[in-house]
Amino acid sequence: MGRLFLIDLEENFYSCKHCQTHFALADDLISKSFQCKNGRAYLFDKVVNVLVGEKEDRMMTTGLHNVVDIFCVACGSIVGWKYVVAYEKPQKYKEGKFILERVKVLGPDGSEYIPALDVEDV
Repeated sequence: MGRLFLIDLEENFYSCKHCQTHFALADDLISKSFQCKNGRAYLFDKVVNVLVGEKEDRMMTTGLHNVVDIFCVACGSIVGWKYVVAYEKPQKYKEGKFILERVKVLGPDGSEYIPALDVEDV
């Protein structure tokens, strides 16, 4: 497979929950208001240390998008996806942007996101 070269980010960065590989700078965070099947997600302008999967069309709450899943280059965990094509004009701003699922990453302070329990779960 060859030697693995990782990009180390400095200061405030998001990282893999499983192996602490650096993914994105806090300065590249666009939004904390995205949803995924596992709860909340972050939208980033740039991420590093990820591998991309195969392109596929996926129906999301905001319409049909062409996306690739992204995986941690160190441990192989799926951590989110990259928007390749947004088919609807109002969603075009997402093209080339990355989603990192909150439950799969550590925050800039090293904290883990723990989704609140729903009332029905208590």
